Amino acid sequence: MSHIALYRAWRPQTFQDMVGQQHIIQTLQNAIRENRVSHAYLFNGPRGTGKTTTAKVLAKAVNCERGPAIEPCNECAACQGITAGHIMDVVEIDAASNRGIDEIRDIRDKVRYAPSEVRFKVYIIDEVHMLTTEAFNALLKTLEEPPGHVIFILATTEPHKLPATIISRCQRFDFRQVSLEEQTGRLMQICQEEGISADEDALAYISRLSEGGMRDAISLLEQVAAFGDSRITLDAAIDVTGGMAADHFYQLAEAVRDRNVSALMPLVESLMQAGKAADKCMENLMYYFRDLLVLKLAPNGGAVTERVVDRERFQTMAEAYSSSRLFAMIDILNKYQVELKHASQPQTLFEVALMKLCSIGDEGGAAAGQLVSSSGGADSAEVTKLRMQVETLERKLESLMKNGVAAQPGAEAGASDGRSAASNSRSALRGGFGGGAGGGKVRSKVKLDPYVASVSSPESGIARSKWGDVLNRVKDAKVTLHAWLKNGDLVSVDSGNLLLAFKNEIHRETTEKPDHRDIIERIASDVLGYPIRLVTVMQKEWQTALDGAGDEPGEVLELEHEGDDSAPSPPQRPEWVDEAVKLFGEDLVVVKEKA
Repeated sequence: MSHIALYRAWRPQTFQDMVGQQHIIQTLQNAIRENRVSHAYLFNGPRGTGKTTTAKVLAKAVNCERGPAIEPCNECAACQGITAGHIMDVVEIDAASNRGIDEIRDIRDKVRYAPSEVRFKVYIIDEVHMLTTEAFNALLKTLEEPPGHVIFILATTEPHKLPATIISRCQRFDFRQVSLEEQTGRLMQICQEEGISADEDALAYISRLSEGGMRDAISLLEQVAAFGDSRITLDAAIDVTGGMAADHFYQLAEAVRDRNVSALMPLVESLMQAGKAADKCMENLMYYFRDLLVLKLAPNGGAVTERVVDRERFQTMAEAYSSSRLFAMIDILNKYQVELKHASQPQTLFEVALMKLCSIGDEGGAAAGQLVSSSGGADSAEVTKLRMQVETLERKLESLMKNGVAAQPGAEAGASDGRSAASNSRSALRGGFGGGAGGGKVRSKVKLDPYVASVSSPESGIARSKWGDVLNRVKDAKVTLHAWLKNGDLVSVDSGNLLLAFKNEIHRETTEKPDHRDIIERIASDVLGYPIRLVTVMQKEWQTALDGAGDEPGEVLELEHEGDDSAPSPPQRPEWVDEAVKLFGEDLVVVKEKA
């Protein structure tokens, strides 16, 4: 039997045939029984849940020669004509291809005339959200003051795209996805009537793939039945739909559990050789780990799916993972699944996603030394311990740098790119009123002489010409950072060091935050084509360096207060002056002594 014949044979012809929408059917039948049929209905819900079918059954019910009846007889001329599409008074319109104002004006002109063949004129507008704004405006007047012999039924999968004025003039019915049990029961009924032998787990698998759409479930059923020569098994359903067998899930989950990357690669290759799509494999694997998580968090909740062939084996695998790790793994798979839609090498991205899963620790973070090969597992414990020690030291160092602790002599000697040393010399000398009680101690020096000499260099000129692109990309990455960064002037570039001069200290300090610095340096490196390190200075100090003035020519000093009583203390200023500076900035606050 062909797909069209099977679908038409099992397409509901009465309300009783509908699956999963009993709450809607009961409401419509009560309205027909009490002669309170509305002039306009809005049917919305996922695809394949029976919106258009219900609309046609309703059109037959109100126009049945033996009615209006809560169930159409499907025997009279009216019912048979509507089913065959011969009744001119029942019009079905596809708004996706008839979305203009002219089509709606044609409807508006014809509704005034009484029906010629049946009791009511019924207009079924499918995918109504595709209509243009002008078409909606033309439809609005008709919905507001409709003739008594006209019924409008609007069907859509995206009701949020409809104007509120349209929705308010309709009775709205929300169609829900058909449950797994209801779908499986209907598919079993179809198989029994058609003489098809089917396994229950195979029908459950097909129902799960249809995502609540009965129409999609029937289509998949016939596809699998054609493949299996009227014998539907779980393996046949998996092969036809491009899914993965339970053994494949177990082998992949086992390799990820053991963080055994060398075992993952042959498994992925075998799946691709078998014609499996990378996106489908990733989707199924995400469902598999979801089932593991549900079984772990709700072991007595009856969380059994079509993938659980051997429940004991499945339970053992669930116990091997921590909940936090499963949460992190599902997040990673979801992220890569989005990227996979636009990937030119889907297999490679699938492999990268699996390797990423191997790097997730039991607490959901990146684990140290998990990428263990089949022959390198013996030293994994020592590697993990060393990595954890390194991470601890890195966190301590970062905390010290954020708190402004001076680097110890020789601590910068081991830095490969000088970035750690640079982080200790980012801020310039605070002139004028001081902010602390301790003495001033020179922490580091940023020599401005090289930058002064490079002001007119080709490197600086090219950087200035492309600085606008850098600002635009920073704005796309983080709008708030762009608001601070645009207040800095790119004054010079020397040997990959990009110098920004700021007028306001708050703008400079915000730009210097580690996460902000990383964004700016990454984007500037991409735009300019070579590694960039950000250096900042106050505009006053930069102008002083250009003019050749200052305490120490060509240098800006950065002070660190450490309570050295032997060093002179900077002058103190009143608290209200500090508050004024915070509100308006250093440049706008001027303190004058009374005469």
